[in-house]
Amino acid sequence: MAAAQTPREAVGAAADSARRALDGTFAAVSVWERERGRLRVLVNVGELMDGEEPLPEDESYPVHQFPEITEFLHERWASGGEPHAWVETAEGRRTGSASYCHQRVAALRRRGRGSCVVAPIVLHGRAWGELYVARPAGSEVFGRDDADFATVLAAVTAAGLAQTERLEEVRRLAFTDPLTGLGNRRAVDIRLDQALEAHRAHGAVVSLVVCDLNGLKRVNDTLGHAVGDRLLERFGSVLSLCGAMLPGALVARLGGDEFCLLGVGPPADEVVRVADELCRRAAELEMGEGVACGVASTGDPIGPIRSARRLFRLADAAQYRAKAARSAKPVVAGRDGGPDDPVVRLADSAADHPPERRSFRGRRP
Repeated sequence: MAAAQTPREAVGAAADSARRALDGTFAAVSVWERERGRLRVLVNVGELMDGEEPLPEDESYPVHQFPEITEFLHERWASGGEPHAWVETAEGRRTGSASYCHQRVAALRRRGRGSCVVAPIVLHGRAWGELYVARPAGSEVFGRDDADFATVLAAVTAAGLAQTERLEEVRRLAFTDPLTGLGNRRAVDIRLDQALEAHRAHGAVVSLVVCDLNGLKRVNDTLGHAVGDRLLERFGSVLSLCGAMLPGALVARLGGDEFCLLGVGPPADEVVRVADELCRRAAELEMGEGVACGVASTGDPIGPIRSARRLFRLADAAQYRAKAARSAKPVVAGRDGGPDDPVVRLADSAADHPPERRSFRGRRP
């Protein structure tokens, strides 16, 4: 099954489809950024001229240079009409009001193009941006029928954008903890499987930090669950802040009072340093009682990691030891005797005989 398109990929596909459908040699889709007062180009497809890139980093134009996007177009449909495409040529506007053509005409001439059709993209009842398709100088100039067709294509593009937005939102909800906004267990499982593939293929260091927020039950029982939720949110923010110290790390809430941080690439010592910082900051949280933190990393002598399940057991066992010892610092698997480390022995025995506190998380091998 093919992966879902990103919004930019969807926009690029729409632009190229419109270019071919209208027999153009170039097409672009731009978004109207109201807060910045500009049209920002998302994609350029087809025959590119100097200064045009397929995925520009910051190709944008002040909206006052193209006032039709805010005045002519928006006012027309806001007053009961419908947004409609128009055509411009290197000689001047062919359809619509002539008072808005000068910047586009200059751009056509500068880039050796003979005509263009511009269609507003309307999303959720508001001007979202525009679809722009051009033909080179000397080619047949776009006509009224082309403008009508471009209007339809812009509507199809808007429908595709809306669908992509919905899919992105569904995906976000599927992989996000609703209370803290962090990743959820599903997100961790997928990323960890990918990380271990990189570890097996290229030796990438994979580190897992598992945290148990102390004192949550007391807060819930004495101050109420709303206050407990605030404590969870605050710790989630602390975890997010510390996770940002490790490039590309994933921070997540596994459920209840349990959280984790997954790092791929940074050395084990760097991950332990961040875990230590996390413990320090968590101890300063109002109402909480700090955090029990366990670390397991392929960069430490913990034996072969053939499954995500074993890495979880190791981090879980380290966290169990930290909680039992009321440690203010993280406990790290493998750093007290390698394979004979009590944490490693506890984790491997837990495959068949989990400790009484709770079973280690089950996962497929």
